[in-house]
Parts: sequence; structure tokens; C-alpha cells
Amino acid sequence: MKTIILGMTAFLLSLTVQAQNQNVKSEVKTTVTKVKDSEGEKQLIKTQEVKEVQNIELKDANSNVLNKEVKESPIQVTATTAITTDGITKIIDIDRSAYYNLNGKKYQFTTDNSGYTMYLPNSKKAAILRRTSNNNYIYKSKNKTSYGYFDANGNLVLESYDDKTDKVTTETYIILKK
Repeated sequence: MKTIILGMTAFLLSLTVQAQNQNVKSEVKTTVTKVKDSEGEKQLIKTQEVKEVQNIELKDANSNVLNKEVKESPIQVTATTAITTDGITKIIDIDRSAYYNLNGKKYQFTTDNSGYTMYLPNSKKAAILRRTSNNNYIYKSKNKTSYGYFDANGNLVLESYDDKTDKVTTETYIILKK
């Protein structure tokens, strides 16, 4: 029994003696946004964490020199965005919340529990966007349902089928860069 206790103590103490072999830099940015709409006032809490990890590598690892130079190694960056709305936290890959322009009208996209909500400039709810299993979106407004996706520039492209003309029309919401 005494041998087991001494062995476990030695093992636990050896875990704390290990040297650090990575440089880690973490930055957390929290943004609180209040949105007023016809349903009342909602508070969105957006937390972005950017973590940079760099392995420490030595130029002359096998030499007998006491002070060794550090070799440049690649930095691995991971970004995580968590959105909390009404007490429900959702982790998303890319946040598309921004202002978009279509035919001279400015729309605001904000995240909600299931996707995005689109608002007109007067804070009136215009439409909702719901994510599908293949990273596309279903766009639903009062009188229209469309299929949409974000292109490489961050613009929202909506494709709608018109059964009267038997054609697919395309609308592009252009993201407004700040």
C-alpha cells in the first residue's frame, strides 16, 4: 500500500514539472447588441475567441549550447464565435450579421436561435433565413420563399422560382463594407 501511494505521488509530481512547448495567445471579444422589433427588445451577446498556437522549435536542438535560438514555426489560428440570444447559446463558423443592400434599400441581418433575421431600416422584420444541411439557406418573407447562399464575397444570393414564367430569378444582397 505504501509503495502504491509513493508511486502515485511521484507520478502526480512529475506531471507538473513538464516544460511548456507552445506559445499560446488567446483574445476574447464580447459585443452586446440590443435589438428592438415588434416582439419587444432582445439582447444579443456575441463572444469571439481567437486563439493562436505556435509550437516552440529550437534551431540547434541537439547542440550542447546552454541558450538556444528559437526557430520560426507556423502559427495555427482558430476562431470561435458564440451567440447568446434569450439564454440559448449557439456556436457558429462564420457570422454573416451585417448590413446588406438590395435595390437601394438597406437591410440588417442579425443572428437568432435558428439562423438569421432580416430587418428593414425601420427595424421592422422583413424575413428569416434558416440554414439547411448543405450550408445553404431557406429565405422566408411574408409573400416569398426562396433558396439562398452566401458567395465568396459574403453577398447573399437568392434564387426564386416563378411558376407563372417557369423561370428561376436571382437577387443579390450586396454586403456593405465598413
